Amino acid sequence: MKILYIKRQTQYEKRYSIKMGDLITKVTSIKKCLFGLPIKIRHLNKETYYKETKHSNEGMLFV
Repeated sequence: MKILYIKRQTQYEKRYSIKMGDLITKVTSIKKCLFGLPIKIRHLNKETYYKETKHSNEGMLFV
């Protein structure tokens, strides 16, 4: 058994917006695990309405 490894998990998430209505998207999270217990989420990818992948760290905080 490895001490430190990376685990990838895909879940389906239900979202709602007024203009588009209900939307079920895939959310993929990449976690760093120590002895099988998750320590930290390294990356989070979300699928948009047009089936494009949106990375969580690409957003702009300040303009």
